[in-house]
Amino acid sequence: MRVLCVDDALPIMEDTVRMCRQFSKIDEVVGFTRPKEAVAWLTDNAVDLALLDIDMPEINGLMLAERLKRIHPNAAVIFLTAFPEYAVDAFKLHATGYLLKPVSADDLRREVEYAFSRTYVPPTSHIVVQTFGGFEVFVDGSTLDFARAKSKELLTYLVDQNGTGVTRPTIFAALWEDELYSRSRQKYLDVVIRSLKDTLKKGGIEDILEIKGGFLRIRPELIDCDLYRFLKGDPEAVNAYRGEYMRDYPWAVLDARLA
Repeated sequence: MRVLCVDDALPIMEDTVRMCRQFSKIDEVVGFTRPKEAVAWLTDNAVDLALLDIDMPEINGLMLAERLKRIHPNAAVIFLTAFPEYAVDAFKLHATGYLLKPVSADDLRREVEYAFSRTYVPPTSHIVVQTFGGFEVFVDGSTLDFARAKSKELLTYLVDQNGTGVTRPTIFAALWEDELYSRSRQKYLDVVIRSLKDTLKKGGIEDILEIKGGFLRIRPELIDCDLYRFLKGDPEAVNAYRGEYMRDYPWAVLDARLA
């Protein structure tokens, strides 16, 4: 395994490199004190794990991690920092670990071993809902086909609500934005809802949708969803997030949930 260490403090960078060289699973360790040099090196060199300081000049560790993930999306990242307030931002970048300085060899070993042991296993549940990247629903491994694009967007919106019941006017405002909720549009929304119900019934998963007392909701306990596992802090779901959430729907915003 190849490890990259970046810290603008030379003694700390050298100490981190020294500790890494004591770990049997690490074959090569490369260290930099200048983030720009690390970025240049990454363009031509693959890396399995990056150990990054956060508070650095010109390119801080969060920015460096973002650039690293663009080049090598499967690389793990562990932040080594003296500032606990960066934890939320690090989480957004699907960091594998977050250690506060001074970092002991035992703590570093534990985080490195976890980073190397992580293997993403795609869910094999009966109903799998994917929200990272594009939105898709899989039933026993097969993609669920929607008769209407708007019915698919409706399900997307209900999944985004994470089990919260929403009314028809609220749904309309989200899916049609500035359009007036007129009588004709109400009827069209009813058509979309019926289409969604038919699609779910055809797939044998109609139980995931609940319509009660004028509210529509998804039953989260019946589906395996990357978003729900992400919000619970599941490490594999966190590392599966690549910065895109339901990319086809402008109303879908994940970052606000992490604030």
